[in-house]
Amino acid sequence: MQIAIVLYDRFTALDAVGPYETLGRLPDSEVVFVAERPGPVRNDTGSLALVADKALADVPRPDIVLVPGGPGQSDQMENEVLLDWLRTADATSTWTTSVCTGSLLLAAAGLLRGRRATSHWLALDQLPKYGAQPTGERVVFDGKYVIAAGVSSGIDMGLALLGRIGGDGLAQSVQLLTEYDPQPPYDAGSPQKAPAEIVAEWRAKSRFILE
Repeated sequence: MQIAIVLYDRFTALDAVGPYETLGRLPDSEVVFVAERPGPVRNDTGSLALVADKALADVPRPDIVLVPGGPGQSDQMENEVLLDWLRTADATSTWTTSVCTGSLLLAAAGLLRGRRATSHWLALDQLPKYGAQPTGERVVFDGKYVIAAGVSSGIDMGLALLGRIGGDGLAQSVQLLTEYDPQPPYDAGSPQKAPAEIVAEWRAKSRFILE
């Protein structure tokens, strides 16, 4: 099973690496990082690069497509090279997935029309523009589409899909071996829980208020 993780300039690292560390442990699978052109691709802070070993055109029929989000997503919304590849890959994929604002790229490609989906909480209201039905769930399954909310939820998505494909025992083993046992020091991981003034601050700074 070939798992293609898409990279583009200013992606969010955990969006890609979280699922890589969970879903990527599927036995007899190949994980390939792909981008418009092979080579290093920098994350949203510019301080980390992942290497795309192959160009999009070199991986036309992956079994699993995974699209991360990040600030650079906005610049890709009209990138027909990427959008056309997503449509082509989706036509034969077993699973098409995204993390965070990666769902907006799937939506821009026309793949989420009429489907339930999620995204980073700051971007949820962008989904209806593309015919998707936003939900605040952390991981959403709709047919072969598996959509995760913001950043860290990609770990949950990877485990959930791993369980669907390889069984509960495999997913539980990966969760144990990665010691994924969240006990955060703060209970502020959603806009419903975080202090109102912090939520308001980040809403005011969001790039989506300009769209």
